[in-house]
Amino acid sequence: MRTLDPLYPTCPIRNIINRMSDKWSLLILSTLSKNGTMRYKELNARIPDISQKMLSSTLKRLEQDKLINRKMYREIPPRVEYSLTQTGKEFMPAVDMMVEWALKNFEVITGN
Repeated sequence: MRTLDPLYPTCPIRNIINRMSDKWSLLILSTLSKNGTMRYKELNARIPDISQKMLSSTLKRLEQDKLINRKMYREIPPRVEYSLTQTGKEFMPAVDMMVEWALKNFEVITGN
């Protein structure tokens, strides 16, 4: 489980932003939001520049943070599906607003 900010362990903003500020979390959450329940290989195909190790570790952290569900089916070969939890779904409007803002202001911020 991720650790809390040692200087501000009770600050919701610092701790939540810290959990979401890695390179992949928001992208994975957005992909699941747009596509619904997905298998690992489907996620990997939709995010082709993520390594399998990074996808696995990010999915594990998002599950620990209770933003995604992981459902394993006892089949051969094993099947695992990922989906947003209710908390993850509630978070998505904020993510969508950030994406809209980023698209609108990308050139201003980056100078591209």
